Amino acid sequence: MSSASSNKAEHGAWSTRKRAVLEKSARCWNPGKTASWQDFGVDLVIDRREGYFLYDMDGARLIDVHLNGGTYNLGHRHPELVEALKRGIDHYDIGNHHFPSIVRAELAERLIELAPEGLKYVIYGSGGGEAIDIALKCARHATGRRKIISVKHCYHGHTGLAVAAGDPRFSRLFLSDGDPHDFVHVPFNDIEAMEQALSAGDAACVIMETIPATYGFPMPADGYLPAVRALCTKHGALYVADEVQTGLMRTGEMWGVQSYGVQPDIMVTAKGLSGGIYPIAAVLVSEVAGRWLHEDGFGHMSTFGGAELGCVVALKVLEICSRPQVRDNVRFVSEYLRKGLERIQAQSGGFFTGIRQRGVILGLEFDHARGAMYVMRALYERGVWAIFSTLDPRVLQFKPGLLCDRALCDEILARLEEAVPAARRALPGAAA
Repeated sequence: MSSASSNKAEHGAWSTRKRAVLEKSARCWNPGKTASWQDFGVDLVIDRREGYFLYDMDGARLIDVHLNGGTYNLGHRHPELVEALKRGIDHYDIGNHHFPSIVRAELAERLIELAPEGLKYVIYGSGGGEAIDIALKCARHATGRRKIISVKHCYHGHTGLAVAAGDPRFSRLFLSDGDPHDFVHVPFNDIEAMEQALSAGDAACVIMETIPATYGFPMPADGYLPAVRALCTKHGALYVADEVQTGLMRTGEMWGVQSYGVQPDIMVTAKGLSGGIYPIAAVLVSEVAGRWLHEDGFGHMSTFGGAELGCVVALKVLEICSRPQVRDNVRFVSEYLRKGLERIQAQSGGFFTGIRQRGVILGLEFDHARGAMYVMRALYERGVWAIFSTLDPRVLQFKPGLLCDRALCDEILARLEEAVPAARRALPGAAA
């Protein structure tokens, strides 16, 4: 058999296997999500992955600028993280959440060292939603109040309190939208609405993503976050910073709130803390917010929270993110991509309307109600994986990694430059 024939046969075999995976996923896993991606024209089944590249089962290569919400800030299967896990498993396993642990204590100490001032204790979870639930429970215990204030179109996860605090898009499906007196939503960047919500003096906390991700990364107005912090102090509520997607150097600082000069009472980190290697999340709390730890240390338990292998990986994640060259690279990538994006925007004929940016957190705005969906598909067809914002499909979440180099930035920009006009042509009613 010739080489060409062999390659063709191999490709056909992989396509058959891929179809089988898709069929099995629709039958046994998640029929709605599997069908939705097919409707979007995305038939991705991820196979091999390395660095900032994903490889489809058919062998197609994709540059990952979705990063699963920042889970892969350092890339897929970063060799130092893989090595840390391999070394760790020679000695550790998940551990027992009831007892003190060498690496759990070490990670907690390091997180506090890197945290904004005033955060004193670390409580572990296995994922972001669980960690948000822990944070809100801490706020309710500390204040003796039930009301949770969040922003409209926010996203904090899919567990009990987390989903109730978030957008109805996810809470109503499971009758989890909560008592409207206990869960209050105010517009982002509206300080008057926030003051009105807090003025009764009955709120346990305000919880905010520093830059709301699933809403398309709208940027906080100048002075907004410090003003919310001041209102919390004035009215006796705690400030909870959801740093699940904005932490770990994505803004150019270790934590996004540090970029805005805010000291939270509670801070949540997850996703990227795992390095995409082993699940782990953490809630950092002040003395007041962590008071229950003295009263009843068994008040919250999580079998997999702070799994020791996860702690081993997270310690290496923090070490890498703390390197001066990583901070410098985030600054370079931010500035370099900005220039390229502005050039692409200028030649888009008004379709590409805006760039929301803080560090390597970017939301690209398009002049169509579902514009980012079309750009997502055009990028996918050109070997780049980015995702539209679920709660504002005009905006493409565009999240390059902390360690991208110039060559990769150039490749991303070149493919985006092709994708934007292609997406515009694909819009319903567009001229052929």
